[in-house]
Amino acid sequence: MQPGLTRPMRAAAAVRRAIAASLLALLALPALAPGVVAAQANGADSAFERAQARLRDAETIKALSAEGQLLYQKDRVKLAGAMYCAQSVALAERGEFRLAIEAASKALVLSGQGGDQVLAASAKRDLAIAYSYAGDLERAAQYAGEALAGAGRTNPAVAGPAHKTLADVAVRRGRLAEAVAGYQRAREAASARFRPLVDISLANAYVADGQLAQARALFGRLAPSGAASFDSTVLRQAYLRGLGKLALAEGDAPAAIRLFDGAAAQADGADAAYHRLWALEGRAAALLALRDRAGARAAYVAAARASEAIRARFRSEEFKTGLFGDVQRIFDQAIGLSMEAGDTAGAWNLSEASRSRALLDVVRERAALSRPGATAPLREAAPDLAGLRATLRDGEALVEFHTLDDRLLAWVVRRSGVKGHTLAVGQAALGERVGAFRDAILTRSKTVAAPARALHALLLEPLGLRPGERLLLVPHGALHYLPFQALRDGAGYLIESHALAYAPSAGVALQLARRGEPGHVSLAAFGNPGTDAKYALPAAQREVERIAGLFSDKRVFVREAASPRQFRASAAGAGVLHVAAHAQVDVIDPLQSRILLAPEPEPEQSPGTGSGFLSAREVYQVDLDRVALVTLSACESGLGRIARGDEILGFTRAFLSAGAGTLFVSLWPVADQSTEPLMTALYSEMAAGTEAALALQAAQIAVLRQPRFADPFFWAPFDLVGDWRLRIRV
Repeated sequence: MQPGLTRPMRAAAAVRRAIAASLLALLALPALAPGVVAAQANGADSAFERAQARLRDAETIKALSAEGQLLYQKDRVKLAGAMYCAQSVALAERGEFRLAIEAASKALVLSGQGGDQVLAASAKRDLAIAYSYAGDLERAAQYAGEALAGAGRTNPAVAGPAHKTLADVAVRRGRLAEAVAGYQRAREAASARFRPLVDISLANAYVADGQLAQARALFGRLAPSGAASFDSTVLRQAYLRGLGKLALAEGDAPAAIRLFDGAAAQADGADAAYHRLWALEGRAAALLALRDRAGARAAYVAAARASEAIRARFRSEEFKTGLFGDVQRIFDQAIGLSMEAGDTAGAWNLSEASRSRALLDVVRERAALSRPGATAPLREAAPDLAGLRATLRDGEALVEFHTLDDRLLAWVVRRSGVKGHTLAVGQAALGERVGAFRDAILTRSKTVAAPARALHALLLEPLGLRPGERLLLVPHGALHYLPFQALRDGAGYLIESHALAYAPSAGVALQLARRGEPGHVSLAAFGNPGTDAKYALPAAQREVERIAGLFSDKRVFVREAASPRQFRASAAGAGVLHVAAHAQVDVIDPLQSRILLAPEPEPEQSPGTGSGFLSAREVYQVDLDRVALVTLSACESGLGRIARGDEILGFTRAFLSAGAGTLFVSLWPVADQSTEPLMTALYSEMAAGTEAALALQAAQIAVLRQPRFADPFFWAPFDLVGDWRLRIRV
């Protein structure tokens, strides 16, 4: 999909709301509006409002229909509307949310051409399902409601799933009474084949809402002959697990354990290990109810370890049955109980293992990482703590965080040892505080210093950091969006006293730090791509041309030459890859996030008529094993969506997984006037042989000490991700 590109100072409020919503198992960030921000924020409020309106418009029926029309015209093999609907459901089941939406959009186009109201309702039903799976609850509810507004109201194939989607949304919003009523409506409207699925969801909602007598009665009616009467493994397992949850809610933990053990024993088929995993999780919850914290911890740890052996893919079973399970929940329980038991190293190891789920759950199945003759560079093996300590040098510390519902865990790893800390802030409150701080930066508020000091006191002062030591930060949850460099103590900004780098996990950091120095490198730089004047980035062109002057071996592509085809042809052979362009983070699917390069024609089109988009998914296919450094001098290139294994997906993961060792990425829309001198200073330091973390520190300090750029909005957007010790020879 191609949402409209917007201009200055946009999306701060949306980012704040997205961060505050990090309690959701799937966090979807707002679409990234590209462009270079004007240095002065005149009319910022109205710009925010206009940008937000355009961001909302990107997912409207009008926009989806227009996109569907273009996509349908480009299809070489055109399907019937019902086939596009079936395709949409299948894609959503696999986790291909944006592609599912595109397929439903094509069905919507065909419904308009033929005046087929039932097809229109079916397409909106499928849009609702895709948005629900993707975590966009507002859109899911909107399109489910629209599906029921017309001919779909009396069509069981539409009405049952649409009512159920509305109820699913209510469950995830904590509106349990509303969910119960919604499932009851879904049950009345559903086909006989769909009704058992709704009944399981309704029974689970009864349990969650405390209506235990109703749940017991419904479970009794569901399978009078036991779970074997269900013709689906998903339903059989959901029935047994639901009974276990009911017994637990009724206070009969021993009965719950027997039911969960029975579910494990009856698990069969290709997904048997997956169902046994959830039965083990239920057993752990029952042991916790019996106050057997040691037994519960052992069961949760066993479940977490078992999850690593399962071939991972997107799982829609929880969405179907209203259970909304998440492997991350298992890890969180195991980590919290391990810290309580004083097992600091064990808790850290589990946190590391949970982060690798991002690659396993989203990338391995969906991004086709393998290239002929190459292997995925990030194997995501849990790091050895002793090996990590040995790799760290004196004066370096790895600071790793893990957010739980009611507290924040932190580990500080040095060569000399590891210390664990428990900080008194839960996930929701932390998200709100990080969001407020980002809002203050993006609006250039005069009060930004207060939250900067408060967050420093909350997150860093209890950790006992040593003066001047270099910090390798491994964030979690909302902390992925926090510019630590802009936090303040009594003396100044954190960046003034500590060089900083970031990593998605300690395991990734360890792999990248062991790559070794690349030696002499060449530059491939892309700037001011395209031919459309309204998207022109003249400062980006000056930026890449000035940087190129530092390299003896370079290739610079600007305007029409800065195309996706040229990127694919040139990136693999470069040691340093610099891209100064517009970018978009996809609201729904981070692998569909895109960099806007110069348009190149589709087959049988004239030059300059193609989209010019380079998606994160396509980046995975480029062999970047020789690339030591990638700089994405683009708006919010470091953002993405937090996956169930926590880490940010999007450009950061794409470039690291394609082979790049170090990235410079941005956390918000970059400012034209300050980015050019920052990048010039950064590359001048790197060209002189300065290590990457120290080079970025020097560049940010140089810019912040210019009075007109002293505000962190100008100097703090860029993060270093990856090998913090990287040195290059130009």
